[in-house]
Amino acid sequence: MKEATAPLRMAVIIGSTREGRVGDSIGRWFAAHAARRDDLDVSVLDLAGYTFPSTFPAVPTPAMRAFSAAVATAEAFVVVTPEYNRSFPASLKQAIDFAYDEWQAKPVGFVSYGAGSSGLYAMEQLRTVFIGLHAVTVRDGVGVDLLDGGVDDRCMPYDTDEREQAITTMLDQLLWWGLALRTARAARPFAS
Repeated sequence: MKEATAPLRMAVIIGSTREGRVGDSIGRWFAAHAARRDDLDVSVLDLAGYTFPSTFPAVPTPAMRAFSAAVATAEAFVVVTPEYNRSFPASLKQAIDFAYDEWQAKPVGFVSYGAGSSGLYAMEQLRTVFIGLHAVTVRDGVGVDLLDGGVDDRCMPYDTDEREQAITTMLDQLLWWGLALRTARAARPFAS
């Protein structure tokens, strides 16, 4: 299959590493929805599966190199983030910082979750981080409020018409940007 018509390689990044987290349930729920589309090739990067160092070393560790390589291979991203104290977790920021050029000229969407705000504060702060890395963030995201009865007892979101529409809208925007930026990167190197 030609690169121009191949499915867009999208990585779903599960950003929480906290013990007892619900991010893995929400991330895998979202990835399953995205995988139903034949225009996307979906992979999951769960930060809890990487053994990252507690400090930023002078020489990247094997886990840092593996994560950066996975980011380099992907053409688009959906970051699944909790909202902790009106922001996103340090584990996610650390992982984002392990890559740099690998994020450039690629689109990023967000699935956020939290108590009351559906994680929107974390989502908005992440937009500024990714813009600083020369990534393109899509306007629409998916928010999950853990307190409004929209999740089951395992914190798996219920599929509602509104939530399905939010997923479709975000993935359509991500796909449009992903294909446009794929073509642009093939035509000329990104001006960093």
